[in-house]
Amino acid sequence: MNIGSTKADAKKAVNAFLETVTETLKTGGKVIFTGFGSFEVNERAAKEGCNPQTGEAMQTKPQKLPSSRLGNDRDAVSYLFKMPK
Repeated sequence: MNIGSTKADAKKAVNAFLETVTETLKTGGKVIFTGFGSFEVNERAAKEGCNPQTGEAMQTKPQKLPSSRLGNDRDAVSYLFKMPK
């Protein structure tokens, strides 16, 4: 689909979107991109684990991890992942 913009314009728009999502997630916010999906940070509590090299028991640190969820309109998003023939 051509909307009359160049690749450079598209790259700027995508980079601006990614920068906005990144900055919003850093501050603990949530980004909802209607019809596409949402992005947020989930907190994972500390837990007991083991060192894979030594087998020694250890405590992991709590973590904040980014996550995303696909929107409900799967047909609207699925065309993005279809390869042209």
